[in-house]
Amino acid sequence: MTGAGDGVRLERVENGAVALVTLARPERMNALSSGVVVALGAIGRELDADAALRAVVLTGAGDRAFSAGADLKERASMSEGQVRELIRLYRSELAWLGKSRAPVVAAINGVALGGGLELALACDLRVAVESAVLGLPETSLAIIPAAGGTQRLPRIIGEARAKEMILLARRISAAEALSIGLVHRVCPAGEPLLEHTLRWLAPIVQGAPIAQRAALRALRAAELPLEEGLDAELAAYEDCLQSEDRKEALRAFQEKRSAKFEGR
Repeated sequence: MTGAGDGVRLERVENGAVALVTLARPERMNALSSGVVVALGAIGRELDADAALRAVVLTGAGDRAFSAGADLKERASMSEGQVRELIRLYRSELAWLGKSRAPVVAAINGVALGGGLELALACDLRVAVESAVLGLPETSLAIIPAAGGTQRLPRIIGEARAKEMILLARRISAAEALSIGLVHRVCPAGEPLLEHTLRWLAPIVQGAPIAQRAALRALRAAELPLEEGLDAELAAYEDCLQSEDRKEALRAFQEKRSAKFEGR
């Protein structure tokens, strides 16, 4: 286990193939202090250098909160200039969540509000416990979501639903989040969230890493104009075509056995 600063833990699980990043301020509902944001950025840079990494799971400590969002106690003592700088830090230090070569999964273990939900929105996939509550309540505090919420939420659930959640400052249940596509799975009550998430991720962890990375790059290009996206798809396929993993997949199919991928 390693740490990267205030309020964040980094561990390796699944024989090192998965990085578990935990917001570790349960006494503060895992609120996003400036120290937490900087620590997350440092962890992102560390993981970017790990070619063996298959997946990242981001979660919160305890069973109450994934993250309740901004640390309002810290925020109250900040000048306007300091708040502006913190918002810039959100963008620079958290961008890796949506750019990681390995898929990033938010395991939402409790409330995910404001910046906490924005963290989850930046991830590729989201799993939530049944008791989770999700929302972007910033307008009720006389501000707006400024860590990507106004941009990522409509891309995920559609403009109409995003407007409703943000303008009405609505908080929704895990069940509703699943029904509108905000989360991909709901972990049943009584089942450990991390175990549930890792079982779900098994096809990624055990799959062909070059193909997983290529698929992720191609999917992220879906926001480009269609022709540019199709070009990006072909470029990503080329990486797979030249890989030893592709040859192994064909051999395994012919020999009626499970493929053993090495990421080559």
